[in-house]
Amino acid sequence: MGVAAMAVHCDVRDAKMVRGAVGAVAAAFGGLDLLVNNAGAFETAKLEEITPEQWDAIFATNTRGPFLMAQAAYPHLKASRGRIVNIGSLGGVHPWATHAHYCTSKAALHMLSETMAKAWAPEVSVNCVAPGMIVNGEVQEDYSHFAAKTPMQRNGSAADVAAAVMFFATGPHFVTGQLLTVDGGLGLA
Repeated sequence: MGVAAMAVHCDVRDAKMVRGAVGAVAAAFGGLDLLVNNAGAFETAKLEEITPEQWDAIFATNTRGPFLMAQAAYPHLKASRGRIVNIGSLGGVHPWATHAHYCTSKAALHMLSETMAKAWAPEVSVNCVAPGMIVNGEVQEDYSHFAAKTPMQRNGSAADVAAAVMFFATGPHFVTGQLLTVDGGLGLA
């Protein structure tokens, strides 16, 4: 595609690995313009059955990970007047009874996005994309019941989420602290 790319192994829960990965990418490309925090964990469990270990594991990836990545990337993004796009969830806006730890971690990420937007302005623009039911072609389960509840009468695709991320990555730098749900209106139900 005529672009340079590289892969860097990183566990977003590990502060040392995060600093190393961000440093390696910044060194290879001469800085950073954009951070997309898209690592995430999801689990179904009844609220009364969630263990402290399950709770902490979800938060370590969904909330602590983006915090560590953004903190490590901040000096580079500040220098370039860059951007951060966090991947939240419709679950961070609407409570799902069998996903309490997931929903709470994503709600915290939404607030973290707003906090970073306020703290790091005017140099860094920070926004959050909150997908609803997103289904790729490889999924074997039937999610048509979600499509039936969605005003747009379909589930979302990875391309829908990518377009929202690209808006925040390339749109006006003045847009910051925003949460964009990509859910076909599912959250309106």
